[in-house]
Amino acid sequence: MIRFRDLLLCTAMLACGVTSASATLRIVHDKGGQVGKYLQVFSQARSTGERVIIDGDCLSACTLVLGLVPSNQICATPRARFGFHAGSMPNNDGRLDTSALATQVLWAVYPASVRRWIIEHGGLTSQMIYMEGRSLDGIVANCDRPTFRARRFSRAP
Repeated sequence: MIRFRDLLLCTAMLACGVTSASATLRIVHDKGGQVGKYLQVFSQARSTGERVIIDGDCLSACTLVLGLVPSNQICATPRARFGFHAGSMPNNDGRLDTSALATQVLWAVYPASVRRWIIEHGGLTSQMIYMEGRSLDGIVANCDRPTFRARRFSRAP
């Protein structure tokens, strides 16, 4: 569920200063949820330089990591799988309905390479589409690649 204030919060948090990396966030089985939570977590990872390892499902709002955290802070293991679908907002009865506005917000956050992949696989609809395996090549670095580990995830002695 996306709210305009969530988008404003994201913008404000991304404007925060950058400090050195201090921890690693490992995503193993994340089904998604309210966008605001992900905007906060991923904006904090971005601003602190925290590394993010995708090591399983990263579905729905979790996929915002691809646009909110710089690519040099993210890698994926062979178990990584991203699941994309259209954004939704609560209707008058409190149930979630697909929302063009919420989908536009998601679309604006995703990098161009992710948007191209989504278009090639039918676009953002109410049905989940999954990006995994070779589809991740060129979008998310492989955590197991030694050059990636040495260049991006090395720790100072």
